[in-house]
Amino acid sequence: MNLTEAYQEARAQAVQEGQRQVVENLLRFRFGSVDEELSRVVDSLLQLTPEEFTPLCLELSREDLLARFNSHQ
Repeated sequence: MNLTEAYQEARAQAVQEGQRQVVENLLRFRFGSVDEELSRVVDSLLQLTPEEFTPLCLELSREDLLARFNSHQ
């Protein structure tokens, strides 16, 4: 692996971790905390673009999020 590949991998991982933090913060803001049930939908939400997951986190009810994304696991 050369330096460019290592940099790209590190950057991609940092972006992914940053997006995870954004999703968790949106859910925490909306619902007060991210419990075990909500934490199980985070990976599914991360399969979407930020433009797709942001409105879902802010608009769907807790029950709708769980119903929509727990069925995909």
